[in-house]
Amino acid sequence: MLTTIGAFVGILVVLIIAHELGHFIAAKASRVRVDEFGLGFPPRVLSVKRGETVYSLNAIPLGGFTKMAGEEDPKVPGSLANKRIGTRLLILSAGSLMNVILPLLLFSIAFMVPHNVVVGQLLIEEVADSSPAATAGIEPGDTLLSFNQRPMRNIGDLQRYIQLNLGKEATIVVQHSDSTTESVQVVPRWRPPEGQGAMGITVRLIDATIVRQSEPAWRAAPLAVSSCMETFVLFKNGIIGMVTGATPFEVAGPVGIAQITGEVAKAGISPLLEFAAFLSINLALINIFPLPALDGGRIVFVLLEGARRGKRVAPKTERLVHFIGFAALIAAIIVITYHDIIRIISGGSLIP
Repeated sequence: MLTTIGAFVGILVVLIIAHELGHFIAAKASRVRVDEFGLGFPPRVLSVKRGETVYSLNAIPLGGFTKMAGEEDPKVPGSLANKRIGTRLLILSAGSLMNVILPLLLFSIAFMVPHNVVVGQLLIEEVADSSPAATAGIEPGDTLLSFNQRPMRNIGDLQRYIQLNLGKEATIVVQHSDSTTESVQVVPRWRPPEGQGAMGITVRLIDATIVRQSEPAWRAAPLAVSSCMETFVLFKNGIIGMVTGATPFEVAGPVGIAQITGEVAKAGISPLLEFAAFLSINLALINIFPLPALDGGRIVFVLLEGARRGKRVAPKTERLVHFIGFAALIAAIIVITYHDIIRIISGGSLIP
């Protein structure tokens, strides 16, 4: 329990601070007055004022905020709303930008930290009739060697490569039971029959060994870039899958994320850093969604102003929209948290 709480709080603080620092630095650089830089949401627990800014620690640990002068009202001295459209767009998107940059560091460290990797051979035990694997000529007893020229070391690798290539043709190299190898083309399915999976195979890891590995900095950095790009694809495919009904609609709130964090933390510091990087990218993308109260919602009002050739939405109206959006967001978090708690009590987990 202490490991779960410590890991979750640590990750949450790092992600929030990184996000809000993006807004803070961009605002200061653009000479926008920052009234408060807060970790958590009010009521305040601790605060200190330095210059024109109050730095606060707040009681509700669900996020953070950078309160800028005149966010909707250009008449306020040093206001955000008084800046040019391009400047405002930069400041509002800077938080998500920081949450995209941070994973490059987190993934790099994760690859450099010595960690255990399970390595073995992927033996195919079953192939479903008329599945993509069966159509490609893959048979029970074959061994999967590579996926799009990337070696498959364990079942986790296979699952990741499949999710990255849903609906796209992929090249798989298999070794048949007579020791011959063959390269085949497979298109993993978005909506497979129940129990079959995207490729229609059941695999088992054999001759498994645990290998201790770490990457030098010159290899870790490009691997981090590749991992960030793959995370974007996984996020996109996950959203498409939920919208189309191809995958179950599953959303985790703070309690659910804390549960997952605790489970990942048991695997070691490297998987925990990778999970933090994954969360950071998800936070960046969710925040940029065009929803009221989020950065994306505020960006919509700026773009609307540009489309109307400088004609602003009334500050009072914009504040009301964001207030309603924030209230709806809190309500959604409460509902999701309730379902997270029920799932945990029943012994469920979001990790397969």
